[in-house]
Amino acid sequence: MLEFLQYLPEVFTPLNFLVLVLGTVGGLILGATPGLSPTMAVALLIPFTFQMEPATGLILLGAAYTATVAGGAVSAILLSIPGAPANIATTLDGNPLAKQGKATAALHYCFIASFIGGVIGVLVLIFFTPTLSDWALGFGPSHLFWVAILGVTVIGSLGSGSVIKGLFAGFVGLWVSTIGYDPVLGVERFNYSEHLGGGINIIAALVGLFAIPQVLSMLTGQQDAANVTKFAMESQSVLQSIKETLIRWKALVIGSVIGTIIGLIPGAGGQIAGLVSYDQTKKMSRNKEKFGKGEPAGVIAAESANNAMVGPSLVPLLTLSVPGSPTAAVLLGGLLIHGLFPGPALFTENGPIVWTFINSLLVGQLLMCIFGIAISRYSRFVMDIPEYYMAAGITVLAVFGTYSVQNSFSDVFVMMGLGITMFFAAKIGFSPSPVVLGIILGPIAETNFLQGQIIAEVGDGMVPYFFGGALNITLVAIVLLSIFYSVYSERKTKRKQLEALIQSHEQNTAGGQ
Repeated sequence: MLEFLQYLPEVFTPLNFLVLVLGTVGGLILGATPGLSPTMAVALLIPFTFQMEPATGLILLGAAYTATVAGGAVSAILLSIPGAPANIATTLDGNPLAKQGKATAALHYCFIASFIGGVIGVLVLIFFTPTLSDWALGFGPSHLFWVAILGVTVIGSLGSGSVIKGLFAGFVGLWVSTIGYDPVLGVERFNYSEHLGGGINIIAALVGLFAIPQVLSMLTGQQDAANVTKFAMESQSVLQSIKETLIRWKALVIGSVIGTIIGLIPGAGGQIAGLVSYDQTKKMSRNKEKFGKGEPAGVIAAESANNAMVGPSLVPLLTLSVPGSPTAAVLLGGLLIHGLFPGPALFTENGPIVWTFINSLLVGQLLMCIFGIAISRYSRFVMDIPEYYMAAGITVLAVFGTYSVQNSFSDVFVMMGLGITMFFAAKIGFSPSPVVLGIILGPIAETNFLQGQIIAEVGDGMVPYFFGGALNITLVAIVLLSIFYSVYSERKTKRKQLEALIQSHEQNTAGGQ
């Protein structure tokens, strides 16, 4: 605690604070660009840190990490195109809010919730690092497999309005994730074309499934009806947005807690945190029918979760050299470049650098909120852009963002193919969210199951390995509860709809008499 306060002033030295501001603003811009994920943003900035002092370089990378996660919500809300996988859940209610003329309010909810969740996550990093590092190390392949399965349980309720269609789309995503090479055995699977040899890149899938259907809808004029309301932008004060965010404290708590827990689990990632938080908030809400139609609690839960996981994802990295997320893995490279070797001795041998970096994450959350709210007032200009200009701009960003991941035109072809397919699938009621979730969770579930199978074969067997131990039992119980509650909620909703239909019919009959 004393060390945390001792090195706080280091963040406000002229150079460090300037770098922190530039990293935050740049991260927001990069995050709002479809295809430029937090991982890519941090990787792109690492060369710029070579000539910097270690603390200053880490401040730049940390600011970009924090701001890019939140910045991805900008395109998710305004364009229904997630800036990164962590912002998938934000599109479900953020874009409907924007189409209702409440884009500014939606962005306010996003950045305020991101600030609160982010601060909670960094405070967990500051005060509970030694204790939580041991807990994070306890997660093995069997536990990560059940975490992925927990994510699969939310597939049916994402976006399509039909559990059957949601599950089918999710299983299509799981199948798509198997294209390429087996992650453990290296066996080639479903490689029908040379463009599929490396598998389906998640960024290519994300951009294609969300961006290309939007572009085709704009070019074919199918969004004209929706655009009638989006020009009537409603203004909302920041104080009112803060009040409305805090009123939905349940969504904030659920998002922050789930984001913190999933951030601690090595390899889980912000996309799982956002989607699971959204799903649990929806299940615990008294107004489940409002989700997916512009419910602020959906945006608040998703954004508080994906920012709350930033701080905890660094716990296993700094103490055990085990990255908690893909972006944390890139940050590990940044640490090593500057001669900092994560481990128990990091805080004693390089305390000033590490504590300055952690403090910058805390201050960066506030800057991210301030600058994010500042740009929210200009959202109406984005919403007012003519559709043919918007379609052209989105197409350029989609191609650029997809190609820049691996410098591969194959990714661009895959992106376009998935997007065109999704455009026609959307006409019959399918949503891209379950497909993307399946693509994300497939490799996590498959890799950890195969690794667990190998370990189990030389141990006590599959059943004791995957179902034994307190942590496995707890995760299995949560998975079962999630499934049963989903079924119960679905039946309850259908019963209410049936009762409303019967009541309406009786009223019409009585009126006719």
